[in-house]
Amino acid sequence: MKILIVEDEPEIAQLIQLSLEKEGFSCSICRDGFNALQVVQQQQPDLIVLDLMLPGLDGLEVCARIRQKPGAKDPYILMLTAKGEEIDRVIGLSTGADDYFVKPFSPRELVARVRALLRRSLRQGGQDRVYQTGHFTVDIEQRTATMQCNSSTPETLELTTLEFNLLSTFVSYPGRVWSRTQLIDKLWGSDFFGDERVVDTHVARLRKKVEPDPANPTFIKTVVGVGYKFEDPVV
Repeated sequence: MKILIVEDEPEIAQLIQLSLEKEGFSCSICRDGFNALQVVQQQQPDLIVLDLMLPGLDGLEVCARIRQKPGAKDPYILMLTAKGEEIDRVIGLSTGADDYFVKPFSPRELVARVRALLRRSLRQGGQDRVYQTGHFTVDIEQRTATMQCNSSTPETLELTTLEFNLLSTFVSYPGRVWSRTQLIDKLWGSDFFGDERVVDTHVARLRKKVEPDPANPTFIKTVVGVGYKFEDPVV
């Protein structure tokens, strides 16, 4: 597994690198946001440890740009920052970060969070199914999703890894109500570290890609006080 560390403080970057390489990960380091975007395209890391306060281009903008134009891999992003206020966590998650870690930190916990994030991608293996509803077709093995509205030609959906996993979960159980905790356990596992609101972030992003009117969703409905459910008749 390749990990990119984006951190402008040399001592912290080296501490992270040593901690992760000791556990068998392959690491590289960037000192600023602009360089990080270039390295992401070149190296296609599996995970990025991304500092929020960076010279040139801050971590929020780096995260947003990576999510806007994912490469062959859609890396997991662990945002690292000295800021611990709730609003900063919410902003970090809203740009597409998968987890949020506040300095000062324990290297052991950092490694545990990295392992937890990387295990998420392993939980989707071993499936060979195609799910189809009135408007959607999701092929688990091929990792493709299409949407067809009215009589138009099916449209291939450009989804991130997490968006695809979320949509496939919804489509595989039409009508089922999912709590945030259940979705986290299904997609990320019981060893998830972080804020449950990461689910809301990814649901909102998925809605922008599949809903005719994301503000008034047709397919992915909010169940007040519980979570979400997917409504679309099975073909």
